[in-house]
Amino acid sequence: MRVRYLPKNFQHIGCAARSFVLLFGIFVFFGCKRSSEELPVVPPLTHPLTREYIGFGVVNVSFTHLLSETGAAGVSQGYLRRGTVVRIVERVQVNNRGRIESWVMAESNYGETSQGFGGISQGWLQETVLVIYDNESQASTAARTMSQ
Repeated sequence: MRVRYLPKNFQHIGCAARSFVLLFGIFVFFGCKRSSEELPVVPPLTHPLTREYIGFGVVNVSFTHLLSETGAAGVSQGYLRRGTVVRIVERVQVNNRGRIESWVMAESNYGETSQGFGGISQGWLQETVLVIYDNESQASTAARTMSQ
């Protein structure tokens, strides 16, 4: 003798419930609209092993100093003007009185250094003074439009 715990029309509810959950999951997965907006490029905190740089940046302020170290203790090693393209070789985050600041080690072939105008200069820049790009071509194009 078989004991029924559910009425006959509810015996297959387990299969129906599983089907509903599966269909609902598929609907949610494929039904969500993905944004087509471009996300800003954020360089990693440590540079990849496959190349010598993280990305390229364009100075977006009138001028900025290249510093010997991050924070207020850094000594100016020269300055860069708006539209200068720099190669980003390192990125760190520093805790400055409870605020997290992002800094990048930048190399530039342009700008004025303590040795005179031009030459390769390297120093720390606060990330907020740069617009960051994946490659040099994008950065150069942005620099041309920024300087117009």
